[in-house]
Amino acid sequence: MEIAGQVVVVTGGASGIGRALADRFLRDGARGVAVADLDAGAVRAVAAPWGDRALGVACDVTDGDAVAALIAATEDAFGPVDLFCANAGVAVGEDEQSDDAVWDLALGVNVRAHVTAARLLVPGWLARGRGYFLSTASAAGLLTQVGSAPYAVSKHAAVAFAEWLAVTYGDRGLRVSCLCPMGVDTPLLDGGFAGADGAPSAATAAVRGAGAVLSPDEVAGVVVDGLREERFLLLPHPEVATFAQRRAADHDRWIAGMRRVQSAATAP
Repeated sequence: MEIAGQVVVVTGGASGIGRALADRFLRDGARGVAVADLDAGAVRAVAAPWGDRALGVACDVTDGDAVAALIAATEDAFGPVDLFCANAGVAVGEDEQSDDAVWDLALGVNVRAHVTAARLLVPGWLARGRGYFLSTASAAGLLTQVGSAPYAVSKHAAVAFAEWLAVTYGDRGLRVSCLCPMGVDTPLLDGGFAGADGAPSAATAAVRGAGAVLSPDEVAGVVVDGLREERFLLLPHPEVATFAQRRAADHDRWIAGMRRVQSAATAP
């Protein structure tokens, strides 16, 4: 997919990767980009410099009616959606003892929102014979996340759903990519994983210790290249592929290694 001339929706677009994606798509000539997030003022500020080529929409991605309204507003402004970027995400919770509300939030934003968007868009895409779904998951979805069970589980589910879409509808014109970065310099990295006292958590320490922390603009560049090549797995940190191969080759050895990562992340 070349971005020029396309109609795009980006959720979680107020900051971080979402904002970088929206800006990059508009610079690359998208016909129209709807930028969605909970913060109405923030998404309107992202959209404002681009005039009538961008639309800022307040949207709770866990609310099916709100997502339907987002898609309808996008179509009214620009025409049928060509690319939907399910980018909104939360980093919450620590372990199996995390409250049900925390688990519900992680699963609701990080995976159920993807299902909701696909439910609304896939029938029309199949009728048109084309459409593109970009899932922002995480390297945690291919590996795990030290210090946050809800994040690890929900991101694994996001990868699984993206794979299922690609397998099920790939021969009918639907293209799917799954973005799986490690550390990215966004509010989510430190703020999302922060403990109750605001201090960085073991999850943050593990991510920062795993490799380079990239800028959102660097990630957006990887996404544009991946969409152009219609690759499924988009890895801004290429070493994630090596880690995943090691995991598959010897799961016990990989788990032992991750225990060492956890010990280092939780050391005083």
